[in-house]
Amino acid sequence: MKLLAIDCSASLCAACVYDAAADRLLGRHVLDLGKGHAEHLLAVIDKALADAGVTYADLGAIAVSTGPGSFTGIRVGVSAARGLALALKIPAIGVTTLEALAVEAATILPGRVVLAVLDGGRSEIHAALFGADGLARHGPAIITLSDAALMATENAAVLAGTAAETVADAAGGVFDFGPLAATADIATYARLAALKGPGEKPKPVYLRDADAKPQAGFVLPRAG
Repeated sequence: MKLLAIDCSASLCAACVYDAAADRLLGRHVLDLGKGHAEHLLAVIDKALADAGVTYADLGAIAVSTGPGSFTGIRVGVSAARGLALALKIPAIGVTTLEALAVEAATILPGRVVLAVLDGGRSEIHAALFGADGLARHGPAIITLSDAALMATENAAVLAGTAAETVADAAGGVFDFGPLAATADIATYARLAALKGPGEKPKPVYLRDADAKPQAGFVLPRAG
């Protein structure tokens, strides 16, 4: 199965095509935008498809980063994934940024508990704790810095994400680190989605309300 993965959860606008049967990345394209995901996402997808030498008709699934992260970026990515999946009559599979970062940390340091933590602003930490088996133990949720430090210490966790060093400083201990980025590599989302397989339609992981209005384009309709 060939799978298209999309990530707009942070500053990057990223897409890749992954061959799940061969465990091989066929093509990718990534732009570091900051903002403006809606205006560029389709072009990024088209470039990834072209690099892979495939068309939309060759795809068997769409993977998408569901957050937490940029409110507008997540909305753009999830809306695009669900729209494409509906049009192509294939499943859309959601992967959170925290589980993707945790998988990358576990690849570097296998067999360890991982605490993935993102700076949520307003002195908030967006966190998820994963056991040595890779299964989620807690979150994704908003927790305080002190709670994150306690969780890291009690579990001797590998720390990953933008708030990893802040949590380590607050805990006052020595920790191992995974990636310190706001999102994982686009190929990680593709591989995780292929392993998860179809399930519920992806939904944005919003841990708090948006600070601004969504961008135009790829906007999910309001319920109600």
